[in-house]
Amino acid sequence: MIPITRILSLDPAALEETFLRASGPGGQNVNKVSTAVQLRLDLDRAGLPAPVRARLEKLAGRRLTREGHLLVTSQQHRSQDRNRAAALTEMIRLIRQASVAPVRRVATKPTASSRQRRLDAKAHRAAVKHGRRAPPE
Repeated sequence: MIPITRILSLDPAALEETFLRASGPGGQNVNKVSTAVQLRLDLDRAGLPAPVRARLEKLAGRRLTREGHLLVTSQQHRSQDRNRAAALTEMIRLIRQASVAPVRRVATKPTASSRQRRLDAKAHRAAVKHGRRAPPE
């Protein structure tokens, strides 16, 4: 099991790695070796709780396929091992982000003193503008 948080872990059987030819740095190596890594996580087999999965699907955006797979691609490094580690780190970061439940906002009313300060500031501003007027003729 791949640990995500203290209480959440990921089944490695739900992950599938594919190696592709990468664009970018690498010189002649780019044309010969498949260094880019594409990680595919099957959300049905991942064993994630329903609320975490729902937040992950929303967070994934274009990385989510119609079949319910999460795709993370890494091609920023020249070696396959470093790209594999980068892709796994990015996937873990996404799942950790989805595992945090959003804090519900509690609506509050402004206090009486804050309302009074606002009205005092408005009155002060009006007095300043009133002082700029031309004197009556």
